[in-house]
Amino acid sequence: MKKGKLFGVGVGPGDPELMTLKSVRVIEESSVIAVPGEAPENSVAYRIALRACPCLLKKETVALPMPMTKKEEVLKESHRQGAEILSGFLDQGKQVSFLTLGDPSIYSTYLYVKKILEGRGYDTEMVSGIPSFCAAAAALNVSLSEQAESLHIIPASYPIEEALKLPGTKVLMKSGKKLKQVKDQLLAAGSEVKMVENCGMEGERRYFSTREMPDEGSYYSLMIVKD
Repeated sequence: MKKGKLFGVGVGPGDPELMTLKSVRVIEESSVIAVPGEAPENSVAYRIALRACPCLLKKETVALPMPMTKKEEVLKESHRQGAEILSGFLDQGKQVSFLTLGDPSIYSTYLYVKKILEGRGYDTEMVSGIPSFCAAAAALNVSLSEQAESLHIIPASYPIEEALKLPGTKVLMKSGKKLKQVKDQLLAAGSEVKMVENCGMEGERRYFSTREMPDEGSYYSLMIVKD
């Protein structure tokens, strides 16, 4: 039997209207929908996709537990287990869509599972989605980069001191738990900052200066920092 194919499908940042036509088509054509997390119905990516693809309710859906931790061994084991589960469906010749927020090429769990399965000879493909920072820039009605201006994408859950010295525009992602610390650093640097919390989702909030920003934010807090 011919092996199935795994697709990493980007569902965009939150608004189902920002899902691409290709993402919708691939989901509709897939036999199995894989969702990172303990239960599909609790997944933000699943809930976004469901609003654009009601057919999800009739699909075979599998949850892949992926703990929110920086412990390398724990992460590696969860990725290995996820790959094992998906290989079972692929060996049956089924097409699988692995749903991921934003774009699958940017900080997604899918990438780790993809590498494992590719190493075992399975066929994989990524389907682009609109990244959160592009949606946030549109929500704030600002540019990310112009002319020779550089653009830097920075995970703010890690140290950012050196990254803030980079020239051009800095996008700080996933800063929720460290929001006050990041905010204090930005105030000290005198940077021009705008922020969107829960972009495209319920409870979206926009802030147009560092001082407007709260001291605590959700996991989906994204800042755009200009020189």
